Parts: sequence; structure tokens; C-alpha cells
Amino acid sequence: MEKIRKGDIVGRISYGNDVIFKVKKVITLKNNKKIVLLTGITERIEADSDIHDLYLMTKDKIEKELKRIDEKIEKRFTKEKIKIETRANLKTNGIILHLDGDRRYSQKSLKYYQKMGVNAIVKNIPEYRQSKMVYNLLKYYNPDILVITGHDGMIKSETGYHDIYNYRNSRHFISTVKEARRYEKDYNKDLVIFAGACQSYYEAIIMAGANFASSPARILIDILDPLIVAEKISKTNFTKFVTIEDIENELRDGRRGVDGIGAKGKQKRNVTIM
Repeated sequence: MEKIRKGDIVGRISYGNDVIFKVKKVITLKNNKKIVLLTGITERIEADSDIHDLYLMTKDKIEKELKRIDEKIEKRFTKEKIKIETRANLKTNGIILHLDGDRRYSQKSLKYYQKMGVNAIVKNIPEYRQSKMVYNLLKYYNPDILVITGHDGMIKSETGYHDIYNYRNSRHFISTVKEARRYEKDYNKDLVIFAGACQSYYEAIIMAGANFASSPARILIDILDPLIVAEKISKTNFTKFVTIEDIENELRDGRRGVDGIGAKGKQKRNVTIM
């Protein structure tokens, strides 16, 4: 077996290499057994694995998977037939503040928003720090929509659906939502919030105050799912109420991956798409 190191791109043999991961950390236990903490490259999942279950992915496979993300963005861009709008027109759409625990996803998310004509600020902030930073970021940027995401996952996938400590980052997303609602109350704002990642504790995130969240069926969500929800709210006129029924067909797994209570649109006036 080739030596697995931090930063390597790997697949899990027992799962048929269905998801490619980046090695976040290698942990050596007292019995010298090595456990590897992993973060998804194309899925918003965090997981761990015995080091012997990992396979180093080839350069061609890695490039193919990374290219797939860009192809998804291009496909949606083409489907919507949207040109990048002028700066003046961008300001008519709702402003998005997006906090993402993954640096690569942050870059891809910003590219998506720009291509889709959405005014967005994207910050790469680790999940455990998001609740500490969100209040001041909201004060500074004064957005209409807040996206709180990154990586998540259930530690025991068959049990513990209602145990917050069975989720890798859901408690951080919940704390961040609560801080955002504290800001909203303090400053009399009307903020729309999406929160969560793969297999997140959907019910608890909604109860904390999110309008939309993942993942009701505790499944993996697509990298674009949070972005599509935020984009839809941003581009919907403020007189209209957006429900999950308006969005589900545009999400990879529909309401199994994302659900919510809905929210009013944040577009200040109609935009003419050229």
C-alpha cells in the first residue's frame, strides 16, 4: 500500500471509490492503528476511514472529477441563458453572504455566483469558527441572504439521528444560525438563511432559525445545492414567497437533500436579462 499523507486525494475501497476525498488529517491511535479524516472533493461530506481502506486516486481521475464541477456550473449557466450583468444590475438582486468551510468550494461558489449574475461575498471560514465571525460579518456586509455551509456527516449512519454529537459539524451550523438571528433581531433585519451540508441535522438547523437546510434524508448533497437555493431567493421579486416546491426540481436530489419553510424573494426590482 502506498503511504497516505495529508493533502492526498483518495477513494474508499469498500465504497467502490464512489466519492473522492482529500486527506485532512492522519491520526495514529494507541494500538498504532491509523484513522484518516477526509473531506469530499465534489460532495460536502466529511468522513473518516481506516487507512488500509484508502486508495490513492490517479491524476486523470482527480482532474476528471474537478472538471465535473466546472461542467455543472457551465451547464446551469447555459440552461438559464444568463449573461454576466452590469454592476448596476447586480445590485438589484439580493446580496448573498456565503460562509464556506472548504477553500476549494469557496472559489467554485464565487465563480458560480459571478457567472449567474448574483452579487455575493464568499468567505472561506472553518465550520467551527463560523459562529464566532458571522455577527460582525453580517454587520459589515449587510446581506439579504446568508449561506452557512462546508462539510458535515454522520459518524454512525444507522443510528443517532437526534444526537447532535453524532454529526461532525451540525452543531457549528446551528450555533451560526442562532448568531445570525441574534444579529437580525439587534438590527431589525429580514435575513434569509440556508444552512447545512452533507447528512446535516436538518430538523435542529430549521429549529435554530434557518429558512432552508440540509439534509432531511441524511444523504449527500451536491456542491451546487446551497448556491441554487441562494440564487433563487436573490433573483425572486420581494413580493413573492419562495417555497421548496419552487426549487426542488433544480436540486440534484430534490427535497431529500434540501427542504425548508420558505422565504420572501430579495430582488428589489425586476431585472431585464439581455
